[in-house]
Amino acid sequence: MNINNILRDQHSEFQHIIKKDNYIDREFRKVYDNHNGSSLIKTIIGVRRSGKSTFTASMLAGKDVGYVNFDERILLNTDPDDIMSNLIELRGNFKTIFLDEIQNVDRWELFVNKLHRQGYNVFLTGSNSRLLSKELASHLTGRHITLEIFPFSFREFLVSRGIKGSPGTTREENLIKHNLKNYIDNGGFPDVVNGENPGPYLKNLYDDILEKDIISRFNISYKSTFREMAMTLMGNAGKYASYNKLKHDFGLKSEHTSKNYLSYLEESYLILQLKKFSFKPREVERSAKKIYSIDTGLVNHVTSRSTENHGSLMENVVFIDLLRRRNYFSRNMEIYFFKDYSDHEVDFIIKHGTEVSELINVTYSEDRGDMNKREIASLISASKLLNCKKLTTITWDYEDTIQYGNVGIEAIPLWKWLLKL
Repeated sequence: MNINNILRDQHSEFQHIIKKDNYIDREFRKVYDNHNGSSLIKTIIGVRRSGKSTFTASMLAGKDVGYVNFDERILLNTDPDDIMSNLIELRGNFKTIFLDEIQNVDRWELFVNKLHRQGYNVFLTGSNSRLLSKELASHLTGRHITLEIFPFSFREFLVSRGIKGSPGTTREENLIKHNLKNYIDNGGFPDVVNGENPGPYLKNLYDDILEKDIISRFNISYKSTFREMAMTLMGNAGKYASYNKLKHDFGLKSEHTSKNYLSYLEESYLILQLKKFSFKPREVERSAKKIYSIDTGLVNHVTSRSTENHGSLMENVVFIDLLRRRNYFSRNMEIYFFKDYSDHEVDFIIKHGTEVSELINVTYSEDRGDMNKREIASLISASKLLNCKKLTTITWDYEDTIQYGNVGIEAIPLWKWLLKL
């Protein structure tokens, strides 16, 4: 197939995306709409199949757009200038260009800079976080705006089901809780939410990310060891990982190798890390990190872990939603976990500027008797140390304000917390 035919087929694909009749408008749209008409390069990054292309296409509906999807292998062996020549021949004098999965192109930043200098309104998507941290910062400084997106939030999940997020009856509340179980079990990838069989779909997605985005891209030598490490980390949401422990557990040659392997998983968005809170920056970087999956559906359908540990899956859901809130609604928010020398642990510390604004623990509790005394003691201990009065315990179904002296702990059900922005 020649380049012209590929680009023609991709344009048809782009038009199909625009005309999707089951499109759910994403909750972060207003954040990005403010920059839609600017001259900045617009970059949308996130895990594969999280809705980057569909969201970008929705913003470009009605515009004359040149579209190129670099997941097409033939295009990767073609000079970008030749691609542009063919695209102009096919589409005419367009001034907006959408480059999908741009991270697949070698030295893509030179190509993008050239298009920007020529006056094109450039939109990019990518499935590798290096787009955010390294290449963008180094080569597109001051000329780009970036949005990092995730699979559907529970709020978007309910919209897709036509369910109100503010229940007025016990029946409506129970319906929300039923859907929350489905959301935790199968996750929020848009295609799964829209009806794809979660088991085969998520296994295929996991394999694509592992093989195409990591093993092939980084030319990993010890493939079976890497696959084993990835699977183990995916199945241990909310657990600790250190470079030294990974080195010993998987027989790696050095901590440098374990650091690289973990960074590859993070760059592809399969795994996300949470740092320990400390007043000492050196300790923040050197301490073991907590590991989470980008989506609990992947945990349930890809790994061999037991799904009985509801608390860890709830914790994973909360962490990803905290990342959404930081990215879309509170950019100066920082997220950590807390652990002191007495092993008092708090799942999440929320920090704004120099102030610790909230302490959050997550527990699978359905009534007061299920509340873990150690978790409560940890919240109170951290509250005194960090001078924070807002203490929250996210539960499955228990709601109350628990008073300890002059400190109150708000217990709130997960569904209610997820809907409370």
